[in-house]
Amino acid sequence: MSRLIDIDELADYLKLKKQTIYNWLNQRKISGIKVGGVWRFDRKDIDNWLRSKKRETTSGDSQ
Repeated sequence: MSRLIDIDELADYLKLKKQTIYNWLNQRKISGIKVGGVWRFDRKDIDNWLRSKKRETTSGDSQ
């Protein structure tokens, strides 16, 4: 079973401010579950989301 983490744990895990995560939730960039007024995130889903955002860098990239 996957572990649910709260927004503080997610912010620490991603090294982001909580406001960024709230913005992403509002923009539907990430998904979470609100339980009793507290956002929870499935660690496995977050890891999958991170992998989906991974870019392969090639010599043709301008960045």
